[in-house]
Amino acid sequence: MKNKFYPVMEDPVNLFNEWLKEAVSLEPSNPNACALATANKIGKPSVRMVLLKGADEHGFVFYTNYGSRKGVELSENPHASLCFHWKSLSREVRVEGHVEKVPDEESDLYFQSRARASKIGAWASKQSRVLDSQLELERRVAKFDTKFKTGKIERPEFWGGYRIKHEKVEFWTERKFRLHDRLVYSRYDQGWQTNKLFP
Repeated sequence: MKNKFYPVMEDPVNLFNEWLKEAVSLEPSNPNACALATANKIGKPSVRMVLLKGADEHGFVFYTNYGSRKGVELSENPHASLCFHWKSLSREVRVEGHVEKVPDEESDLYFQSRARASKIGAWASKQSRVLDSQLELERRVAKFDTKFKTGKIERPEFWGGYRIKHEKVEFWTERKFRLHDRLVYSRYDQGWQTNKLFP
C-alpha cells in the first residue's frame, strides 16, 4: 500500500468504526475510552483518558469542561492526539489533528441525552481546580440538585464538545515477535494517502 491515494470518501473513520464495533462486543468496559494528549502554549504535554462520543468524516468528538486543564490547553494550542488500545483485539488506533469546539446546538443535544446525575455533576464540578475537601464537592452537587429539582437542566456555558479533525490516523495490529502491522492514513489535498510503516 505504499503511497496509495484514496478518494476523499474513503475516510479512515470507516475502518475505525468497524474496529470500534468489534471492541464494543469484546471489551469488558468503556470500549470508547481513549487517551487524549494535549499541550500548552509552550509545548508542555499532558495526557488523560476521555470517552469518545462520536466519530464521522468530520472528526472525533469528546465532551468536557472548557475550563479544565485540557480545555485551557486546547484554547492555547488547538492540536491534539487520541490513542485507543483494545487489549481484547490486540489493536490500537492513533488519531492526530486540529481541534475545534463543536457547535452549541450539538453540545446541547448531547448534554440532554445524559443522565440527570451526570448533568448535575457537570454543573457542580470546577474541573481541574483545587478541591479543598470532598464535602465541598458534595455540597455543590446538593446545591445544583436542589436548583434543578424541576424542569429541564440546561447545558452550562462552560461545558461542551471538541472535535478533532483527523489529519492522520494510524491502525496498529499486534503480530508475533513484535512484527506488528502498522497502516497510516495521512490527509492531503488529493485525498487520503496510505502507507505501511515498519513496526
